Amino acid sequence: MNKDIYVLGIETSCDETAASIVKNGREIISNVVASQIDSHKRFGGVVPEIASRHHVEQITLVIEEALQRAQMEPQELDAVAVTEGPGLVGALLIGVNAAKAFAFANSLPLVGVHHIAGHIYANRLEQEMEFPLLALVISGGHTELVYMKEHGSFEVIGETRDDAAGEAYDKVARTLNLPYPGGPHIDRLAHASDGAIDFPRVWLEEGSYDFSFSGLKSAVLNYMHNAKQRGEVVPPEHVAAGFQNSVVEVVTAKALRAAKEYKVHQVIAAGGVAANKGLRTSLSGAFEQRGIPFFIPPLSLCTDNAAMIAAAGTVMFEKGLTGNMAMNGRPGMVLSSWG
Repeated sequence: MNKDIYVLGIETSCDETAASIVKNGREIISNVVASQIDSHKRFGGVVPEIASRHHVEQITLVIEEALQRAQMEPQELDAVAVTEGPGLVGALLIGVNAAKAFAFANSLPLVGVHHIAGHIYANRLEQEMEFPLLALVISGGHTELVYMKEHGSFEVIGETRDDAAGEAYDKVARTLNLPYPGGPHIDRLAHASDGAIDFPRVWLEEGSYDFSFSGLKSAVLNYMHNAKQRGEVVPPEHVAAGFQNSVVEVVTAKALRAAKEYKVHQVIAAGGVAANKGLRTSLSGAFEQRGIPFFIPPLSLCTDNAAMIAAAGTVMFEKGLTGNMAMNGRPGMVLSSWG
């Protein structure tokens, strides 16, 4: 009988300090997340220096709490997985150095994980991945369609050319005087609205799987500015609904077309914006109607967490893809296939 594998995951790429222990890449034993939202809310976005300071204060505590909740000792672990990139360089460095120190002190292998690979593998914590598959990664910094033939095989077939969807949500929310993070507030307003402003859909070239949300964001800002100049009062829920309708329609259509062209067995969603109710409803309905298996992890595994890093790190560890003490934070790290 094969020995169970226990991996400690560490995530500090942005404004969440997280640690988790996962068994065999599938079962969460403990999952601890220290959020910084309240610290950044008054600035309307993440302030890198403040994020780094919070990581320094929290990283040791969340690792200790993850071990305590799992009722495990460091010597019972098989490896340490940490987000190597991409992300805020200061934030990444704190997680990487904490992971290196922990691995060195306890003679454990070290695995450097790409943040987006972690988001994709969050799905494996709920059900097994069926290949070939299509992963829709949609978050504050990324909007990508990734084709996977097998574990660790990543082919980016579409990506954003400017603003990511989550970034556009936050900027539009700021225009509507909504709190940070803006995505949940726009989603809530959109669902409460009895009307929607018709904003443009950006499809790009025929057949392209790339995304662009900068023009949509500018269209919203210009609409609000022109209305203000004319002295008009625009219902914010109509703006939110119109903006969200545009994002959801384009993302759903491109994901559906890619799934059919690549003849995938499964479509999965990943990233913080995958928690958006409007997007979840649209994607679920579109794929169900066409008989294509579709899955989105629960909300707690869509946003940044360390269980997803441990899940991806387990597969890398099993493939023998370990790092060393020269590992560094890589803010511009590119998603590439393993092995």
